[in-house]
Amino acid sequence: MSNPNNKTLERVSAYLLDMDGTVYLDGHLLNGAKSFLKLLDAHHIQHLFLTNNSSRSAGEYADKLTAMGISASQQDILTSGDATANYLRQIMPGARLFVVGTRSLQSIFRSHGFIHTQKKPDAVVLGFDTSLTYSKLWRLCDLVRQGLPYYATHPDINCPTMAGYMPDIGAMIAFVKASTGREPDLIIGKPNYTMVESGSRILNLPVESLAVVGDRLYTDIAMGNAVNIPAVLVLSGETKREDLRDTIYQPDYVFKDLGEFAGYLKGYYSTGDTP
Repeated sequence: MSNPNNKTLERVSAYLLDMDGTVYLDGHLLNGAKSFLKLLDAHHIQHLFLTNNSSRSAGEYADKLTAMGISASQQDILTSGDATANYLRQIMPGARLFVVGTRSLQSIFRSHGFIHTQKKPDAVVLGFDTSLTYSKLWRLCDLVRQGLPYYATHPDINCPTMAGYMPDIGAMIAFVKASTGREPDLIIGKPNYTMVESGSRILNLPVESLAVVGDRLYTDIAMGNAVNIPAVLVLSGETKREDLRDTIYQPDYVFKDLGEFAGYLKGYYSTGDTP
């Protein structure tokens, strides 16, 4: 454990909690996930599951957590897909969108009043598409090259699994840039402030009362750094301790996993000391 920036957890009323690589890998709970959540509940500290993975809906994530023994509803989960749809609904309600994503992601946009189409869309949205085909990429590149507004749900390069890493949307963004010369006009997910703002609104708490917990430096920790809230890194997913030497994204606390973090908080709550 370390706290180089001296940000305390004293005033934290809720944790924005990453899932992939933090709470679980694939279908396996990581060490301490249940005990961490029970500890928060016992001390009336809220949490919101926050994920950049836009391949599934909040309801599907709730079902996955419930199957692993963690009680959760879709109201407990914010995905980058939901955040992107909410953002675009504010600036182009009812637009025609070419959504490069899974059926779940396309359904999210339809539920927000958008029309999913490859023909004459108003904008294109790239998500983490585990059903990706070459024809989708080809059409996406054509539309991006034409100059249509181009959005991406999140920037993650890889998604951690028990067997290693699977290519995430960052690899797809790189493909499109190589073909078209364009980056997305906006990437909505972590570390974008939109995710923190959305989480704050769902929890009905001010941003300054939140903390973020996750396994990835350039999304989870970068988001905490950007809005000046405590950023807690767990080493159960993508990041290794040696990665901290060569990054501008520095966590306020570092723990092996949620189990170690729970042990730290338990000691604080029992003594009343400031963490």
